[in-house]
Amino acid sequence: MKYNKSGLEKLEDLLEKIGYKVRYEKGNFNSGYCIVESTKIIVVNKFYNVEGRVMALLEILSSLEIDDNNLDPKTLTTLKGFLKETLEK
Repeated sequence: MKYNKSGLEKLEDLLEKIGYKVRYEKGNFNSGYCIVESTKIIVVNKFYNVEGRVMALLEILSSLEIDDNNLDPKTLTTLKGFLKETLEK
């Protein structure tokens, strides 16, 4: 996956399909992002460039516990592709 606007949009769409809302806001984040588990909101530092946003979302995606039984085959394939790429880094 390329760390560009298109890749970022794919990640955002995937996270939305698994029930998370992605927001970009300013704040004091130790790691550049935070996850509000109870409401399934991911907040990423809005001052990150596109590559930074993609890297943060990939890191978040790899740390989430996702019930893949409720995902359609296309979304599941996309998810596995992103997770595989994260593990290769």
